[in-house]
Amino acid sequence: MRLDLRDIIHVPDAKKAFQFQLDLSEQDFYGARPIVHPVQAEGSVTNHAGALVLEGTVRSLLELQCDRCGKKFSREKVVALDSLAAQELEDEENDDILLLDGTELDLGEAVSTAFILAMDTKNLCSDDCKGLCAKCGADLNLGPCGCGPDVDPRLAALAQLLDKEAE
Repeated sequence: MRLDLRDIIHVPDAKKAFQFQLDLSEQDFYGARPIVHPVQAEGSVTNHAGALVLEGTVRSLLELQCDRCGKKFSREKVVALDSLAAQELEDEENDDILLLDGTELDLGEAVSTAFILAMDTKNLCSDDCKGLCAKCGADLNLGPCGCGPDVDPRLAALAQLLDKEAE
């Protein structure tokens, strides 16, 4: 989506609103494609004393798999947009400023970049997810498994003594 800003570039305090959907379902993250629903973007570009400020929010419902227990779950992802736009860059090393193409801003690229960069590298179904047992693979969120605690081989003789005392 391209937004033509010619109406507000030279008009102080002028504002242009936008709202659109973006399909990012083909984006691959570590072998998974969690963005199965359309990405909703809404916001505005405002001329603040000659500086074009892009503000808004981007949101979508993600279909994820927990990295600890493997359970599938859904979570809404909301990303805030807050960038400056300019027709030309004075400082070539400043990557935070979006460059206009003439008088148009490529909102599709700005929104997809912001959303993709905000994706988490680790997804958990809950903050206190216990994961799976390393021995038997049981889901520890459902309760403890039947496996005994690991005994350090250096302390195996002491563990046998404790087992004999328990009998």
